[in-house]
Amino acid sequence: MAHEKRCSSPAALPGYDRDTALPKLLPLWPHEFTDTSLEGRRKVLANLRRALRAERRRGLAGHWTYDLAHHAALWRVYRCELADLEAKGGRPIAAPRARRGPTA
Repeated sequence: MAHEKRCSSPAALPGYDRDTALPKLLPLWPHEFTDTSLEGRRKVLANLRRALRAERRRGLAGHWTYDLAHHAALWRVYRCELADLEAKGGRPIAAPRARRGPTA
């Protein structure tokens, strides 16, 4: 099982350890971190996308709580989790996009 903890894409994040990186970045339950099934990985990716959007909003707004290092860490872990999911044959669920303009 130790081989499942490592990122399959070394270009995404060399030395990435899921058990130590994710708890520092996301407020999830321990069983959610250890779930390496396709559905479990999709849930973690959805939470990472949500955290990235929130961090991006803070950065664009110039909010005092914005942290560039945290934003970069979220992005690196997101890329690694995405690479792991794709390596296992899964496809991430695309986030729904808001419609712009009139709908006729």
